[in-house]
Amino acid sequence: VTITTRLLVSHLSGIRHYEKDITKVKEEKEKANRPFKLIKPYQDKEQKEKEGIEKTDSVKPRKEHEGEVKSRNSKPGRRDKEFEQEEYYLKEKFESVIESLKIFKNDPLFFKPGDQFLYSTYGFTLLSAVVERVSGQKFTDYMLKMFRDLDMLSTVLDDNEAMIYNRARCYVYNKKGRLVNAPYVDNSYKWAGGGFLSSVGDLLKFGNALLYSYQAGQFKNTNGKFLPGFLKPDTVAMMWTPVPKTEVSWDRDGKYAMAWAVVEKKQQYGCCRQQRHYASHTGGAVGASSVLLILPEELDSEAIDTGLVAPPRGVIVSIICNMQSVSLNSTALKIAREFDKEKWAQ
Repeated sequence: VTITTRLLVSHLSGIRHYEKDITKVKEEKEKANRPFKLIKPYQDKEQKEKEGIEKTDSVKPRKEHEGEVKSRNSKPGRRDKEFEQEEYYLKEKFESVIESLKIFKNDPLFFKPGDQFLYSTYGFTLLSAVVERVSGQKFTDYMLKMFRDLDMLSTVLDDNEAMIYNRARCYVYNKKGRLVNAPYVDNSYKWAGGGFLSSVGDLLKFGNALLYSYQAGQFKNTNGKFLPGFLKPDTVAMMWTPVPKTEVSWDRDGKYAMAWAVVEKKQQYGCCRQQRHYASHTGGAVGASSVLLILPEELDSEAIDTGLVAPPRGVIVSIICNMQSVSLNSTALKIAREFDKEKWAQ
């Protein structure tokens, strides 16, 4: 088979995640999808005869977002099955990303690359190995230089030995529902998929750099007053274009794109529900949860043609908390919409 970098960034490679048993993966996927299937409406025959219509009070509404469902159901001590996987708790130190490939390189693919979607942290480990070979530098050195260019000076490797100023302690609930310190882990086996420490401020800088890159090419008559973006506008547009056969666990309206979840602008009926275009990604680690959400402003033609406003234009929300298994995407989206609403009200 052929596995391309595009398949890796969209989680279509067939490479496993932490669970090695494909049967268990399928079962969990089926369970996760159950709440989102429309439940057959219960019909009250007497009421139907009386009113001539179906009684809909008893119809259970479709749960819009998995994140919201999780947050409603979450209680202190609730354990996330995802974090029962042993490989979350590896303590071995890997000197290079090439070396860490040994964890999964001899395991069979779960499906033919390109056929199905399966979120895979190890897919990004392989991607980091590609970056290492192509750049001729250690992946970690390459990334730290990029973070410096982005002015993300608080973003560093989650190295247990290093003295990191203001590093937060991480927490989990144990089986008895008590708050305890998160167990010791070494994330050197997955730098690209969950091995960096950052701050809310740095993630906002990252979001602004991407939004600037995305919008810079849309503005006309700027007379060269705008600096180029960190990435080409077409590159960001491609990264934020939904890829067929993908799905997003934290927002059922979305599709996976290239390392981002994307919801496209959509409205089927007048005066009814609207979807705004936004890109986001959540993060889950032992003892920590996060989200970065980018809601681009819908620029009108006058702003684009006259250049009276400058990019980036939109709302960016970053949330990081030192607690495991916290659902944050729906919260971030609500915050973004409130700020967006406030802007248009002024």
